Amino acid sequence: MNALKERFFEVLRAVLPIVILVVLIHFMVVPLPSSALFGFLMGAVAIIIGMTIFLVGIDIAITPIGTNMGKGIAFSNKVIVVVIAGLVLGFFISAAEPSLTVLGNQIGTVTGNVVSSMFIVGVVSIGIAIMVVIGLLRIVYSLSLIYVLTIAYGIIFILSFFTSSEFLSIAFDASGATTGSVTVPFLLALSTGIAGLKKNSKTSEEDSFGLVAIASTGAILSVMIVNIFSPMGELTGSLEISVGSGSGFFADFGRELISQTLDVFIAIAPIVIIFSLFQKFKLKLPRRQLKRIWKGLGYVFLGLIVFLAGVNAGFMNVGSLIGFALAEQNSIIMLFIVGFSLGFVSILAEPAVSVLTKQIGDVTSGSIKPAAILSTLSIGVGSAILFSTMRIVIEGLELWHFLLPGYLLAIGLSFVVPRVFVGMAFDAGGVASGPMTATFILAFIQGAAQGTPSADILIDGFGMIALVALMPILSLQIFGLIYHLRSVKLNKN
Repeated sequence: MNALKERFFEVLRAVLPIVILVVLIHFMVVPLPSSALFGFLMGAVAIIIGMTIFLVGIDIAITPIGTNMGKGIAFSNKVIVVVIAGLVLGFFISAAEPSLTVLGNQIGTVTGNVVSSMFIVGVVSIGIAIMVVIGLLRIVYSLSLIYVLTIAYGIIFILSFFTSSEFLSIAFDASGATTGSVTVPFLLALSTGIAGLKKNSKTSEEDSFGLVAIASTGAILSVMIVNIFSPMGELTGSLEISVGSGSGFFADFGRELISQTLDVFIAIAPIVIIFSLFQKFKLKLPRRQLKRIWKGLGYVFLGLIVFLAGVNAGFMNVGSLIGFALAEQNSIIMLFIVGFSLGFVSILAEPAVSVLTKQIGDVTSGSIKPAAILSTLSIGVGSAILFSTMRIVIEGLELWHFLLPGYLLAIGLSFVVPRVFVGMAFDAGGVASGPMTATFILAFIQGAAQGTPSADILIDGFGMIALVALMPILSLQIFGLIYHLRSVKLNKN
């Protein structure tokens, strides 16, 4: 009960800023229809309840499952076990990620189902599975994270010249969306479980991070490769801006609960099945610990249903309405200000962020405080949304104008920043782009693109998640560099 109470107040503190900001926008900038505002507020209540239950479930189920399975894989001491486990876990965990499903549905809606949700989820999951294997082998053989990421992004850079503009945005967005509320805690725990068996504590600490970063490159590579070898021609799209279904929030919420129950069951089932097999043939965990894990999985299941139902029934419509209204009114400066502000506060409500900040605190023995990490990530994500709004209103400003110098700088900083911060930073890029970003902020950007005559919703309406995945990498690396320089200065004194 104490854990539930603690998580509740933690989530309440996280969600209230975005609720207050949207209410201020309603009264001062964009008056929203009363039904939309009511749906948003009720959705916020559902999000707080759902996220609280979900995070408790992460603590007592998903994290222990990932850690124990990671140890089980490492104890086998067989490369073939690492490869097979990585492929299976990588595929099913990615396919189970709600944020990726949300993005896939949005792509399907905008393209008239020319590019279907199932296609996106399938292609991305294959790429994630392959790169999870490479990430696990890196930990086992103590390979340099910097060199693995440099090679991966080098290949991405080459393939980008042959990828269409639409699929370039989709590829990088898929990379960010796939590392969300289910994937991140599991992969973080998996890497910690394997790295924790190393005798060298410093190496173990450094290798605890980076698996999420490596896995996320698989999404980009797989979508790019499919586009190059199986081009679909020029795509067009549009987005219908609406207040809601017209039947009211509670009816919409009820439908979402039913719909999300099946989606979340499909999301959680593969993890449950794989863990059950590991438990039967490898782990042999005590009955008391096993009972606690099953209870936690129930929390994860229930929490995700309520959370996603609240987001879809209340949050998405308001995001697209605000973005569309500001763009249609040609309120460019206000669009920039609102975009940065939404990005700044939305990161606080991402479920996986608290998982990462907690792990950073544990790994660094509390020397890096969660508040410092959250502030750094907020500035990074706020900047990412600002750049996304600039892409919409400034003709000729393309996604690669940000991504190319951004990732070159990130790779360059990797050779200067302490190694432990490199893994943290690249993992943070994936963590920042979770369900809140893939729903509310994506809707805001696409609404703005739909309301701007010169913008293309397929090119300018996507790509935002890519920038959200990039900017925290840079901001956290700069934070790490400052932290390192201050530590050196203090040691000298």
